[in-house]
Amino acid sequence: MLPDTNYDSFAEAYSTENESSLINAFYERPAVLDLVGDARNRRILDAGCGSGPLTKALGSRGAIMTGFDASKEMIRLARQRLGDEADLSVADLAQPLPFEDDRFDDVVASLVFHYLPDWVSPLKEIRRVLRPGGRLIMSVNHPLLYPLTNPGKGYFNLTKYSDEHTFNGQPGTLTYWHRPLHAMTDAFSKAGFHIETVSEPPYSADAPAEIIPPQFKDRDSFLSFIFFALRAQ
Repeated sequence: MLPDTNYDSFAEAYSTENESSLINAFYERPAVLDLVGDARNRRILDAGCGSGPLTKALGSRGAIMTGFDASKEMIRLARQRLGDEADLSVADLAQPLPFEDDRFDDVVASLVFHYLPDWVSPLKEIRRVLRPGGRLIMSVNHPLLYPLTNPGKGYFNLTKYSDEHTFNGQPGTLTYWHRPLHAMTDAFSKAGFHIETVSEPPYSADAPAEIIPPQFKDRDSFLSFIFFALRAQ
């Protein structure tokens, strides 16, 4: 089942925004890279790779990269960025993955799971393609984000919702599934993972001053995403 969000319709605009935005380039991506750590000679799968900025960053750190995305347009852009530096394909995280068992040392899933109503089946597929003891590094919308930005809405229910955004001047709609924290951790356990790290990091000290909104000038943290490092049992 393909996600409700159709990235094909605004892939190029999203990719351009992603290159230098505070939320992606100086917050989410550095946090994922920090959790991955030493990537040299590790076989890493980028699940939901988009146009490939994280794939590129990990490859530059010595990882052997494979990536996939449900968006054909995103994969086209990723191939332009990466050439033959990574094995790229169109695939749906909500379906069986086109990889053999125990293939990867790590999987990264950057801002992709919050598009899925079910987590257990995709997590089991990721567990299958990881070697025993391999890791999943993932980021998703923070579970407090939905009730805080939608006053009066409940925290504890699985809830589908959409947000309107502008990416590099082009409008785009992102449709998510909110789930409470305990539903996230229950899914990890059911799929055969245990949690090593839960992270709510600050944005990077390298963020240019001109891209930091005024309300964030006096602090280095804000509520947006939550990050997990999981170990396959």
